[in-house]
Amino acid sequence: MDPNAITYFGETDARNKKIKFGIKAKDRLKHVYVIGKTGMGKSTLLENMAIQDIQNGNGTVFIDPHGGTAEKLLDYVPEHRVKDVIYFAPFDIDYPISFNVMEDIGVEKRHLVVSGLMSAFKKLFGEESFSDRMQYILQNTILALLEYPGATMLGINKMLVEKEYRNKVIANITDSSVKSYWTKEYAGYTERFAAEAIPAIQNKIGQFTSNPLVRNIIGQEKSSFDFRDIMDNSKIMIINLSKGKVGEGNANLLGSMLITKIYLAAMSRADRDEKELAKLPNFYLYVDEFQSFANKSFADILSEARKYKLNLTIAHQYIEQMEEEVRDAVFGNVGTMIMFRVGALDAEVLEKEFAPTFTAEDMVNLGFIQIYLKLMIDGVSSKPFSAMTMAPIAKPDISYRNEVIKSSREQFAHPREKIEKLISDWHDSGNGNSNDNGGNEKREKEFKQDKGDRNYNSNSSPKRSEASKVEPLGTPDENRLALMRVAEELRSRQKVQEEVPKQETVSLSSIVKEKELSAQVGKKHPSKENLSSLKNALAGVLSKKSEPVSPAKRSESDTISETKASNKTVYPPKRSGGSITSETTVTNEVPEGVLRNLLKMDDGKK
Repeated sequence: MDPNAITYFGETDARNKKIKFGIKAKDRLKHVYVIGKTGMGKSTLLENMAIQDIQNGNGTVFIDPHGGTAEKLLDYVPEHRVKDVIYFAPFDIDYPISFNVMEDIGVEKRHLVVSGLMSAFKKLFGEESFSDRMQYILQNTILALLEYPGATMLGINKMLVEKEYRNKVIANITDSSVKSYWTKEYAGYTERFAAEAIPAIQNKIGQFTSNPLVRNIIGQEKSSFDFRDIMDNSKIMIINLSKGKVGEGNANLLGSMLITKIYLAAMSRADRDEKELAKLPNFYLYVDEFQSFANKSFADILSEARKYKLNLTIAHQYIEQMEEEVRDAVFGNVGTMIMFRVGALDAEVLEKEFAPTFTAEDMVNLGFIQIYLKLMIDGVSSKPFSAMTMAPIAKPDISYRNEVIKSSREQFAHPREKIEKLISDWHDSGNGNSNDNGGNEKREKEFKQDKGDRNYNSNSSPKRSEASKVEPLGTPDENRLALMRVAEELRSRQKVQEEVPKQETVSLSSIVKEKELSAQVGKKHPSKENLSSLKNALAGVLSKKSEPVSPAKRSESDTISETKASNKTVYPPKRSGGSITSETTVTNEVPEGVLRNLLKMDDGKK
């Protein structure tokens, strides 16, 4: 590409004549920054520059959060470039294009992905609702998934709630710190801690991953496109993130992930030596309302992207929209600055850049399509001057919009039914049918059914000691179910204890032990109370000899007998494997001969 090729965007007066001007390709490497109030002409300026890049054969990505510019650019694609275009429109729900931000991330790049995602999540959910504890768990989850083949964003909630899937991921972790977290810290979380921390993360991530419009894009293991290929082969990608159709949160998060991936692709050009890198084509990234997608990675892009021939043209409305770190990167690295009318606060800041040529008062009084700018010319920033932006480029006589959309679908999209089947199969794999949205219909239905059935018993409830460590449960509903079962078990035990006090509970074995102990200390006879129980027990044994009772025919109520003499309840042995032990088992525990010896009776007398 000719480094002196000019991209035109403005007009100025020279000797009573309108003169077009623009910026050279080599000067665009220092990036272009556009600021101004809404409706002043920013979008038209970006459109004119992008149209020239498309028609001149340059590689271009345009990220549009409104949708209007993205739609318009489709009309300007020349026939010979129809197959070069990837039209990424998440609202085209019947033909989702796959994009996996976690795909093929090298060890040295993982921290960039994590940083970009965490920054995007904090921006999306707010610092105040995204606690340090949540960030810590989520960060380790993402780091673990980045090492697992085929992992996607959907794996975040799946890993938190499904033990089988989590174990598979842990087995692939090579980072000792991350592995230690999962095998020691996470495994040691108590049920109470898990019930507080995990559902909060599920809810946040579920807001994003439960939307079928987004899920069908990010839930596919292999991305349909490769940004490195787009850059090296000068392809075109038009990204329509219309907030009205996609949703502001979804648009912002998708935009942030796309920008992070573009940055990683640009950095991967470092595998070329200087001579090879010099031969690679320039690549142009346009981001309108860039503050919506700007994260910490964006600051790195501004400072390092030019080394890899990635040129940014960014626009937004006012300075306060930028985080301090991004703001410093913008004013410290941008070569060309274009200003439309701004507010008073922004004028005070920008006056330092444009003084003494223009004052803050001049800046707040600019008219429609009027601009002040500092233009990079042959590597040197010019003195500030005024101009007007170009009129919109005329629409071509023939539009290949439909051909572009059709070609993009055929090359990069898949039918919705196929993708939903793949994602459904993925959810069903492993341990359970987890859905990343904590409130999915199936789990809600199961919860309501369980809630109506309170006939829990100690055998159906999991036996845990109070201090035991458990695996975190999956959702708030599951946590409530577990707590309900434990509470029901405790109430059941307490009720039995209240109905039958311990001091009144007598077992046959305890009577035998009491008699044996009495013999050792010189007592010749058991107590009257125990003697009566023993006589009744022996009579029961002898009467059952001729009629053995099958355990299967015994009712649960028959296992507890009341003695007439003492009016004390004699309990049989506890359940074994869920069934009641028979009378035969009782006689095996206390043989007939033992009973006779204790009572000093013989067969003849009986």
